[in-house]
Amino acid sequence: MDEKEIIIIAAIAIPVSLVIIVIVLFSVFSHRKNRLIHEQEEAKKAFDRELAESQIEIREETLRNISWELHDNIGQLMTLAKIQAQMAQEKPELMAEVSETIGTGIDELRALSKLINPEALKSLSLKESVSLEIERFNRLKFIVAQLTINGTVVPIEVNTQIILFRILQEFFSNTIKHSKASTLKVVLNYSDEELNITVEDNGVGFEKSDDFMGIGLKNMKTRAKLINSTLKINSVKNEGTALHLKYKFA
Repeated sequence: MDEKEIIIIAAIAIPVSLVIIVIVLFSVFSHRKNRLIHEQEEAKKAFDRELAESQIEIREETLRNISWELHDNIGQLMTLAKIQAQMAQEKPELMAEVSETIGTGIDELRALSKLINPEALKSLSLKESVSLEIERFNRLKFIVAQLTINGTVVPIEVNTQIILFRILQEFFSNTIKHSKASTLKVVLNYSDEELNITVEDNGVGFEKSDDFMGIGLKNMKTRAKLINSTLKINSVKNEGTALHLKYKFA
């Protein structure tokens, strides 16, 4: 093979090789792009699914709370007011007690009305939603609850707020129902870059080997991951349980 033939073959081989390389690179790029699009679609479906479930669970929890308060709290106040009014027919000096009881019932209804309107719930910020829960716990004497807010409150995207609130609501529910705690402390710590949430109770706690909070804990961790948050649950037997959540602002 003379030098001329080698040059001709090289002249043909180099462009062909370049074409093959371009085709392979394009194929790899397309495959990665399609995989990325698929992963993004799956992530969006997972987020939408968890968001829908969170919204449903918040509504169900709210309806349970409303039902309980109407029946056991406000219902009892109105019954008491009726009894006091009957007694006041013979003892007019008792009318002050009647007025006070009815006033308390009206205040309870006003507080409850904030939870009845679903549109109002959607417009609440995370701070306002948590505040309502804390106020309810204290008003109904479920537990001595305290909310502390540090830093300047930073607005958070609505859907992310819903998931954050549901994570906290899940923890609150476990504290009220299972922990036998007498105190609950919630801290929302805002900075320019992130929101750090700490929730602590002084209940019975649990060990890692326990099945306590099993499904609820998994749900909280799954939802935290969907909004790119880190979630840790620390607990000491007979000393209490603490939630630490870190959400970085986009």
